[in-house]
Parts: sequence; structure tokens; C-alpha cells
Amino acid sequence: MPIEAGPYCPHCVDQDGNLQTFEERLERMSQWIRRSRAGLSRAEAESEALDAMVRMPAWRHHPTLLALRAKQE
Repeated sequence: MPIEAGPYCPHCVDQDGNLQTFEERLERMSQWIRRSRAGLSRAEAESEALDAMVRMPAWRHHPTLLALRAKQE
């Protein structure tokens, strides 16, 4: 997602431009993935969301993300 204004993409911030919580962003991404790919389980969608977040500057070094990724391995 291109970042046109501010340090984060528009999907990762709230209405005031503050970065969403990690939990909120993970949940919203997982929901979007499930809506766009029928039949995907919640766990599969969450795994895909984590895979995407690892590549995002705002999240890639987040301690919760790193801990969740370590559990998956």
C-alpha cells in the first residue's frame, strides 16, 4: 500500500491519523482476507494477515507480531 501522507498507510491509522493497535489491524486485515476469499478459515486468514504485516514498516518489528510468528514456526 503506498504511503501518500504521513508515516503510515491510510488503512493502518484511525480517523485522527494515529496508528491502530496491533490487535485491531490484525483483526481488520483478517476479516478483509476472509471476505475476499470465501471458505478460508479464521486461522488461515490470520496467518495470511501476519505474513503481510511482516512486510509492512509499521508492524514488521512489533513484538506481538514477532512472538506470533515464532509460535507459527
